[in-house]
Amino acid sequence: MLLSRYERMIARRYLLPGRSEAFIAVVAGFSLVAVMLGVAALIVVMSVMNGFRAELFDKISGLNGHAVIQGYNGQLRDWRRVADEAKAIPGVTAATPLIEQPLFASNNGRVEFAIVRGMRVEDIRNNGTLKGKEILGSFNNLKPGSEQIAIGSRLAEALGATVGSQITIYNPQGATTPMGTMFRTVQYRVAAVFEVGVYDYDKTYIILPMEDAQTLMLLGDSVGMVRIDTSNPDKIEQIVGPLADKVSNVGQITDWRQMNRELFEALSVDRIVSFTILSIILVVASFNIISSLIMLVRAKTRDIAVLRTMGATRASMMKVFVVVGTTIGALGVGAGGLLAFFFITYREQVVWAIGAVTGQKVWDPQMRFLTELPAKTDPFQTFAICAMALLFTFLATLYPAWKAASTDPVQVLRYE
Repeated sequence: MLLSRYERMIARRYLLPGRSEAFIAVVAGFSLVAVMLGVAALIVVMSVMNGFRAELFDKISGLNGHAVIQGYNGQLRDWRRVADEAKAIPGVTAATPLIEQPLFASNNGRVEFAIVRGMRVEDIRNNGTLKGKEILGSFNNLKPGSEQIAIGSRLAEALGATVGSQITIYNPQGATTPMGTMFRTVQYRVAAVFEVGVYDYDKTYIILPMEDAQTLMLLGDSVGMVRIDTSNPDKIEQIVGPLADKVSNVGQITDWRQMNRELFEALSVDRIVSFTILSIILVVASFNIISSLIMLVRAKTRDIAVLRTMGATRASMMKVFVVVGTTIGALGVGAGGLLAFFFITYREQVVWAIGAVTGQKVWDPQMRFLTELPAKTDPFQTFAICAMALLFTFLATLYPAWKAASTDPVQVLRYE
């Protein structure tokens, strides 16, 4: 919107009302703050939701893959052929064998539920989710036949275990005797304590070499599943579709959507609801702008009449008040962006401060899965939020601007 020199001058003077219009300036300030808070809240909440989904997906897929080929009855005997056929499918980047079984672990009289996972040593060391996540010990100490394991940090805390502790793992599917099936118990030494950042994994997972897992669970050369990684997890169904018929005789394919459907659907609904509710703040801010502009128009009625008699057109008056209102909104959007950047950058400190003030644990890993508050800002989404705020602001200026342009100078100046 191009303004002439005198239109810019008038708009600048109306943006900074004099002492007699101090109340109008206060209302305009509240409008600016409302826009700022609305934009900041939307950017922060959507960034946290995006970060939560992305971080959770990375952690889950990093350990479980984008899909798994699960053997019938929990065993996949011909897993090498299955892995080779999976690797030959376009879009499949890796196919690795896994053994996973819920068992029990004990130490010093403490017994905890645990998920025992067997992986090839090279897969343990090269796994992106596990790599570098040791807080004690090292995954390099895990070797087939060494009877050493790595356990999650929360599980280690629950068992009172650390590096060097002897952990007993109980497998209820032990040897069959005339007295019934006996529990199989094997002692392992803790070689590493890891923390991947997902509470459920850190609370339950025990990782050991695949050969030791096969011995513990009496699987021989079988595995439980083959994990599939793909180049595009959003197209997982199209990628693994051709593989279904080839492995249907030995197992079934389950992708990440099926394994975590409820969780990710809940996250999607939460994002939509949060965005809708927080957008109401911008609507309220728009009404504040309407109120402040209407008050400004009423205060400047005589000035508008004089300008009209001096040759100012209706279009000029409309442009002046549209620019005034839009400028307030633009300043609010800019301030909101800076405030959002501050909150996102220092989100952990903000969460800690809120918890210290309220005395409540704001971010509970048991409820939120992740141990830290994540954030991932989407530039396109941020631009859309700012554009939406500016659009609301612009629409809010139209009625007051039209009222200003409709001022009849004859009626206003009749008794002057």
